[in-house]
Amino acid sequence: MTSSLPSAAVRNGLPVAWQAEVVPQLQTIENVSGWLEVDLDAQLRYSPGLVIVTEQRLVARAPGEKNWQTWDFRPGLSLQHHDHAGVGTLELHDEGGRLACWRYTLGHNPAALRLIALFEAGLQARLQGRAPEAAEAEPAGPDQDESHAGDSGAPPSTWTLLRLWRFAKPYQGQLLAGFLLTLASTAATLVPPYLTMPLMDEVLIPFQNGVKIDPRVVALYLAGLLGSALLAWGLGWIKTYILALVSERIGADLRTNTYEHLLKLSLEYFGGRRTGDLMARIGSETDRINVFLSLHLLDFATDVLMIVMTAAILFTINPTLALVTLLPLPVIGWLIHVVRDRLRTGFEKIDRVWSEVTNVLADTIPGIRVVKAFAQEEREAGRFREANRHNLAVNDRLNRVWSLFSPTVTLLTEFGLLVVWACGIWLVSRHEVTVGVLTAFLAYIGRFYTRLDSMSRIVSVTQKAASGAKRIFEILDHVSSVPEPVRPVALPEVQGRIELRGAHFRYGNRAVIRGLDLSIEPGQMIGLVGHSGSGKSTLVNLICRFYDLSDGSIELDGVDIRQLRVADYRRQIGLVLQEPFLFFGTIAENIAYGKPDATREEIVAAARAAHAHEFILRLPQGYDSLVGERGQGLSGGERQRISIARALLINPRILILDEATASVDTETEKEIQKALDNLVQGRTTIAIAHRLSTLRKADRLVVMDKGQIVEEGSHDELIARQGAYWRLYEAQARQAEADRAILRDDDEGEDA
Repeated sequence: MTSSLPSAAVRNGLPVAWQAEVVPQLQTIENVSGWLEVDLDAQLRYSPGLVIVTEQRLVARAPGEKNWQTWDFRPGLSLQHHDHAGVGTLELHDEGGRLACWRYTLGHNPAALRLIALFEAGLQARLQGRAPEAAEAEPAGPDQDESHAGDSGAPPSTWTLLRLWRFAKPYQGQLLAGFLLTLASTAATLVPPYLTMPLMDEVLIPFQNGVKIDPRVVALYLAGLLGSALLAWGLGWIKTYILALVSERIGADLRTNTYEHLLKLSLEYFGGRRTGDLMARIGSETDRINVFLSLHLLDFATDVLMIVMTAAILFTINPTLALVTLLPLPVIGWLIHVVRDRLRTGFEKIDRVWSEVTNVLADTIPGIRVVKAFAQEEREAGRFREANRHNLAVNDRLNRVWSLFSPTVTLLTEFGLLVVWACGIWLVSRHEVTVGVLTAFLAYIGRFYTRLDSMSRIVSVTQKAASGAKRIFEILDHVSSVPEPVRPVALPEVQGRIELRGAHFRYGNRAVIRGLDLSIEPGQMIGLVGHSGSGKSTLVNLICRFYDLSDGSIELDGVDIRQLRVADYRRQIGLVLQEPFLFFGTIAENIAYGKPDATREEIVAAARAAHAHEFILRLPQGYDSLVGERGQGLSGGERQRISIARALLINPRILILDEATASVDTETEKEIQKALDNLVQGRTTIAIAHRLSTLRKADRLVVMDKGQIVEEGSHDELIARQGAYWRLYEAQARQAEADRAILRDDDEGEDA
């Protein structure tokens, strides 16, 4: 099947199913640069399609279509990308508007971003009349670590580091002072070699010829050497201290801004990322940038100043020797240019595979109980070994490049020193320079080549820092899909009336909420019931504004919630989940999480209302007892009552109970139900419950199916209709009776 396919198409791994169709579309000498499988048609139904970038044009077959379309590269052509509610869109534009549009599920997003990068590279190459550069990266297929979904596949550019200026700008005064001190300390270090010329020519060589040494002259030169050394030490210490303080603050600001921005992003963003990857970005990447700013950037600036000032001094002493000294520079510059491109893509891959290692840790350590329960220690160890092996392999490939580069630069500098010795001896023999001049030259050249070698090594750390900065700015550049309003409406005293009008929500190609209308009066309690997947939890997430509707509106007291500041709106909501999350800290700190300034009396009052006070007092340190990570050390019912106390303390106008008693036994459920009775009083309450019996106190039951409301009414009204609710209730009743029968049989067997 692939015999007639151009070799580049095979090399870029086109799916076998497409190869027979692609062959007739390609010209004899045309090569495939990359490809993307799209899987949604215009009605967002699953259907296969393919978009191909070659070195000459873009070729595509849209999902649901039979004909192929082509667009030759020309000025004004652009490929654009955006995503919303789980659907990615790729659009081809020119000056006249949109030419084509392809849609896909977000699992293909990384491949789409790589395809755009290949398209832009091919377009530029075509317009400039050159062959496109061969890419080292993988073709734009679907395979990529899921932790990078949505992130740009383009290699990091050194210019990314310039974007750090926004964090450095507040410290520009200290940075200027550090630069001036660097200039002064570098100048001070260049004084001693200059003083060796008169020491040699006016003191030591005349002494060999029988001239008596003048102690005052020697003392003067030695004092100059000592003074310049002390001055260089003092200036170096001050500038290093100042710039280290500044870089630490820039790094701290970068970490803080990145974390704060991350917290503002919607849940949709976190759904496609791995915890370990995000931790690595905010932790190790910012630390790498900080080390670069505090150490390597300062060394680089010193190296540049030293090289420029040394070269200037060398030309003033002897232009011929100076030119000989600079001979290795063009070769070293060419080497740096060649190696830099390999390093920048290499360090990007290293960051990616290192996040695989941290992802294994982030998955396994919090889930260690499950790992041990299923005896999967060896499997997880194998995952870690494989991730570590991959990390080692990528590092080895990069080290092969770097290990050759650094010794080559050292060899060139040694070669340059040898040439200077040869040229210098020849000039001394012709009496064109003195021995003192040659000695000073060699002293300067030693510093010159040392700095040149050091400067070449900065390529590695610069590319590492650029890679880290790129990954940080990928977070900072991401815009939340739940945006803040431009002109927020101030919240008056909230009554708690919630109204949904024509609500639609789509996740990927799947419509989860469809044309839903619902009104909840202030203080009313409604129960959401329905089969799993009917849209209950999604509806709650939309009301909390964890996601935004695809169409329609949600209003609080007549105001669209999208017009309210997100934080102001969510402060009016108390949320009690099926699996309560407790932070590492004391019981009191967990109860007061939503109101950190709460007094101990308020905390105790909330705990009493949640029926948690008694068991808290039985703990070793009472309210000051430490809760393990994720609430370890407490039972499920105890964790749930603490979460209810947490919701009570903030006194919300709207209360959402998402399967709050689903994971506990009957006795614990009774205790939690007493706490919930206290919690719902006077509040607009939306409750999801697996056990329909727990919703008997609801003012109204809302039955959902396939994202729509199919029934509404009280328990008795819905039972009388014998519709969807009645069928759910009867099914649970039969299951409960079957469970009781099994228990009776077990009891009788034990008695026998």
